[in-house]
Amino acid sequence: MPTTVKAYAATSATEPLVPTTIERRDVGPHDVRIDIRYCGVCHSDIHTARGEWGAMNYPIVLGHEIAGVVAEVGAEVTRFRVGDRVGVGCLVDSCRECRYCRRGDEQFCAEGYVETYSGTGRDGRPTQGGYAEAIVVTEDFVLRIPDPIALDVAAPLLCAGITVYSPLRHWGAGPGTRVAVVGLGGLGHMAVQLAAAMGAEVTVLSQSLKKQEDGLRLGAAHYAATSDPDAFTRLAASFDLVVNTVSASVDVDRYLSLLAVDGTMVNVGIPEHPVSLDVFSLLMRRVSYAASNIGGIRETQEMLDFCAEHGIAALVETIGAEQINEAYERVVASDVRYRFVVDTSTLA
Repeated sequence: MPTTVKAYAATSATEPLVPTTIERRDVGPHDVRIDIRYCGVCHSDIHTARGEWGAMNYPIVLGHEIAGVVAEVGAEVTRFRVGDRVGVGCLVDSCRECRYCRRGDEQFCAEGYVETYSGTGRDGRPTQGGYAEAIVVTEDFVLRIPDPIALDVAAPLLCAGITVYSPLRHWGAGPGTRVAVVGLGGLGHMAVQLAAAMGAEVTVLSQSLKKQEDGLRLGAAHYAATSDPDAFTRLAASFDLVVNTVSASVDVDRYLSLLAVDGTMVNVGIPEHPVSLDVFSLLMRRVSYAASNIGGIRETQEMLDFCAEHGIAALVETIGAEQINEAYERVVASDVRYRFVVDTSTLA
């Protein structure tokens, strides 16, 4: 029989999130039931809750940065045991048969992957996320959290971490490369740590210098304020890779001017409105403008193991469930260093 668990849900695009209960499916042969300990607050949660990415079917339990402990496993589960420290990220299923799934890129599933919340599971029921006491997920989409990483600081790695790790790996960040990270927020502070651990020379590009000390402590070699009128001239053609983590619209042509020959600018932040660019910004140095969407299960596990090996973790502010609505407002106001994490033991 399905299990009823406590949760926090959005009931409309305009109302605050409220306590509720939801049903989780019974544990099937290949399923893992996870007692959720922490769930990160991602800006995507806010966009979804407020209907900013399209109409939603309410109520929705948000949260796709889930860290917890295995409470029950199905009869045919082989990879996990009760008591294991595990996580769940942005996807909980895919077709598993298309060429993208077979190569470990479930985020590009030809049939469309199943999102952790606001999706439709194989049972036809809407998926509900991690602002809850527990979740049931097929074992193929459960990740092992290495022992050196505490569960609270591990939670944001399941979205923020993999969102920046994947493009850094794909576009070859490493020794001898020059990487610029635009924005030092939830995504940016992870990108700096990861790129530096990969061996790249990292520069933070932020609106002001108010987080400079943080950026340098996290591994950046340089820090520049984009509000400085001379910054773009001084840094022209300086970088092999620019990772833009901000969700606000930026002057794409100005940032493309920072790329060296054959460099790439990658968007991982999603601006609210379409952007435009001048093709001359691309052709003069054969540069590329791209975007990247999370990562597959294999790469996400690789990222977690990399973080454990290099002592990388998210910087978090842990909150109770009753503070979620306040946290949403603070995220929108950029008033968090650097990720809110909900302690799910506080669910009413």
